[in-house]
Amino acid sequence: MAKKKNTLFECQHCGEQSSKWLGKCPNCDSWDSFLELSIEQQEVLKQSVLASSSSSKARPITEILQDDVVRFSSFNDEFDLVLGGGIVPGSLTLIGGSPGVGKSTLLLKVAGSIAKSGKKVLYVSGEESAGQIKLRANRLDANHNELFLLSEIKLEEILDELLRIDYEVCIIDSIQTIYSSHLNSAPGSVSQVREITFELMRKAKESNIAMFIIGHITKDGSIAGPRVLEHMVDTVLYFEGEASRELRMLRGFKNRFGSTSEIGIFEMTQEGLISAKDIASKFFDKNKAQSGSSLTVSMEGSRAIILEVQALVCETTFPNPKRSATGFDTNRLTMLLALLEKKLDLPFNHYDVFVNISGGIKIKESSADLAVIAAIISSFRNRPISKESVFIGEVSLTGEIKDVYSIDLRLKEAQAQGIKKAIIAQKTNLKLDIKTFAVDEVSKVIELF
Repeated sequence: MAKKKNTLFECQHCGEQSSKWLGKCPNCDSWDSFLELSIEQQEVLKQSVLASSSSSKARPITEILQDDVVRFSSFNDEFDLVLGGGIVPGSLTLIGGSPGVGKSTLLLKVAGSIAKSGKKVLYVSGEESAGQIKLRANRLDANHNELFLLSEIKLEEILDELLRIDYEVCIIDSIQTIYSSHLNSAPGSVSQVREITFELMRKAKESNIAMFIIGHITKDGSIAGPRVLEHMVDTVLYFEGEASRELRMLRGFKNRFGSTSEIGIFEMTQEGLISAKDIASKFFDKNKAQSGSSLTVSMEGSRAIILEVQALVCETTFPNPKRSATGFDTNRLTMLLALLEKKLDLPFNHYDVFVNISGGIKIKESSADLAVIAAIISSFRNRPISKESVFIGEVSLTGEIKDVYSIDLRLKEAQAQGIKKAIIAQKTNLKLDIKTFAVDEVSKVIELF
């Protein structure tokens, strides 16, 4: 009897595998995404799994020597901050973001700066010709003899070029446009992205090359391709911000060589993306006080940033009042409004409430609760708040105002920006030229207006 053929189907969205065809993927819930892998594709997949497996034996951890991580600068302060202090040789970094946000611009600028220092850099583009990259390099002042351009989409040709010259940095733009001749599937498919990423990772570790790969994102904001792509790389960075705004933020979501709590803030100029030097002035206005506006100090990694919270309260014309928030959690806004109705008897059930965090940044901590409440009450009573005051504190469901972490760094940043008064949960022993007022209950906030 003839030997039965081993069939294998794979989801082209998430990489889920099945021995039979499925109409709906059980992992990512996508429809009609399973394709059958050929015998050649299955063989390449098996070889990748075998190559990635280790045959070494376990040893006591006391016998293991610690690796000394040596970094070199990218000559961009914000980029070094997100990477954990600089670029690690042999690392594989994945950078994702929406189209036009500045991924290629930033990496070409960084490539030019590194090449200027004497290190050989290879910039591989599968989307643009070398002439197009040259035009951008002229604008970014990235023309240096040690920066090499390669317009290629075939993986084998890229690996051959990496063998020709001892490069120290390699940039792939983008991973979805590269393909391997060993696979019959189209570029950007799950099998192609997985195989190419594995080969690039192996090349980075063997040759001690710092590798950067740019990844496209899907409509839901995640990097296109299998989820295993983010597990294989050492660092995952996401660009946040809109192409119409000057400010862009680079946030780390995974970093084997540093913290993931740091963010890099960049400003788009004619010379490309540069480090935002005067960050404080980008997120709040020091002009005259207006109703519905308050200031708070948020921690982004090890950086304290003063943010302006804007609120608009107006009578509703609908049975159900609107609650909308930009840069702030809408569910938390609803909770704070319910608390104000309960504790202060404010009739917000007849008012629409809109909250916005200026500058396009998203607050992911609860320290801005007190500032949000202050801005809402200020708009509701049409009473302005001084621009020399900041509100820092978390508000609980019982109406208590709780202290937040790193209050000393927040107050020092507030003092540096000319803030005279801080409303916080409890007094501090810090000797600063800033007056602190302790407010332990949300009912006492109303006394400030």
